[in-house]
Amino acid sequence: MKIFSSLIAVVFQSILALDLHEIQSLTHWETLQTDDIKVSWKMVQGFPISRAETIFYHPIQNVALLVQDLDHYPDIFDRVTSTNRLEENIVQIVLDMPFPFDGRDYIVQYTIETQNNNWIFSYSSIEHPNGILETNHVRLPNAAGIWILTKLNESQTKIVYAWNGELLGNFPNFGLTRAWVVQGTEVLNWLDKSLSNLDN
Repeated sequence: MKIFSSLIAVVFQSILALDLHEIQSLTHWETLQTDDIKVSWKMVQGFPISRAETIFYHPIQNVALLVQDLDHYPDIFDRVTSTNRLEENIVQIVLDMPFPFDGRDYIVQYTIETQNNNWIFSYSSIEHPNGILETNHVRLPNAAGIWILTKLNESQTKIVYAWNGELLGNFPNFGLTRAWVVQGTEVLNWLDKSLSNLDN
């Protein structure tokens, strides 16, 4: 009976999980930034989804290598303070937030897909008994995101990174659009810097 209940919970959770695979075909995004890193957002399935995109001058295999290296996210992304691998494809990620806001964390299950010249890394929130919430942190129960990498040539990769922009806790709604621009820009710049170090 316990196994059956666990199976039902997993199935129910997967049905409710926010899936961002269709973002490439969605239209009418609201533009927030038009620099080298473009940032936009729109409501999807009742959640504010943010999207950042750019072109990296790095081979797709190198970009994919770092995106999937969750155990070393604190070395790649400055706001990630720690990652805790709970199972093979389930990870707890803990984030720092600028003062005076509480930190954030989320527990996600991820998948990796390879399709011709595309590489896709997607994740969505799940509950896990070993994901302990730290003091002064807010859990993001609806966290979801996707990285879509497209090989343009041997040394150029188009990147689309989209995520649920919900921040909850003590973060004011009026600051969300600014936070999405900062997050999209920071994440892609930090990744680009780590890739440059990898290339060297």
